[in-house]
Amino acid sequence: MSILSVQNVTKRYSNHTALDKVSIEVPPQSVFGLLGPNGAGKTSLIRIINQITGPDEGEILFSGKPLSPAHVERIGYLPEERGLYRKMEVGEQALYLARLKGLSRSDALKKLKYWFEKFEITTWWKKKVEELSKGMQQKVQFIVTVLHEPDLLILDEPFTGFDPINTNLIRDELLELRKKGSTIILSTHRMESVEEMCSHIALINLAKKILDGEVKKIRKEFRDQTYEVQFAGNNIAFANALGSYLKLVDTHQDDEYVTAKVQSLNNHSPNEILNQLLPHIEIHSFREVLPTMNEVFIKAVNGTAS
Repeated sequence: MSILSVQNVTKRYSNHTALDKVSIEVPPQSVFGLLGPNGAGKTSLIRIINQITGPDEGEILFSGKPLSPAHVERIGYLPEERGLYRKMEVGEQALYLARLKGLSRSDALKKLKYWFEKFEITTWWKKKVEELSKGMQQKVQFIVTVLHEPDLLILDEPFTGFDPINTNLIRDELLELRKKGSTIILSTHRMESVEEMCSHIALINLAKKILDGEVKKIRKEFRDQTYEVQFAGNNIAFANALGSYLKLVDTHQDDEYVTAKVQSLNNHSPNEILNQLLPHIEIHSFREVLPTMNEVFIKAVNGTAS
């Protein structure tokens, strides 16, 4: 059973339809990428899941039951727009926000101590939020988001403003939370993060869901018969061997081998391609090149926009 089931959700604002009969299923303990161009409808869906607004049509189920205010304490939400009170002390604010999530004062203090020590920010406790950099503020807000150990974490562009070290820190913490049982919805434009972290995705464009499923399967569905061949031998002989079988996409050479990217022109099998090339060159390695999620994103969005 999905931890979150979005069923035919439609949301309209005046004359604008933000979501048009969108349905997604978020598997438990997954990292689920919610993707789409700016203005596609992602934020509208996130706001509905967090019960900030409601759908005009459709239904959302949380662990098989209709979404209700009682589920708020089981959800953690990190919005793209950070929402800390700049004049408050960091510790005072973190404690206040933790209490809003249902934690007792003693439990909140215990968990905050754990996270502040883990992130090596104990000296920030008495600082005012306005004294912190953007990245430091994001660290605090991340802690407050995960403090109550929610079943579902929703993160909207969580890596914005982080340097590579802190990006890796947050990524590793998210993956650790998933191992411990949390399900994570990740809304991001960073396709490298999708490839590193996400097991499933849904892609929304122009208010409609246009693609969803497992990342591995989607990349295979968008395969375009491209292969990488690493070989030793004569470049002219290799070019002649391509014949009507293959198109040369790219090539580069190091001290030992030539690495070429080729595309099959008529859906030839890997064995057929190898048989075509083997008489002419010495092949060191051969592999299929699957499209990146960035390439899948662009192809899918362009396909629906045309």
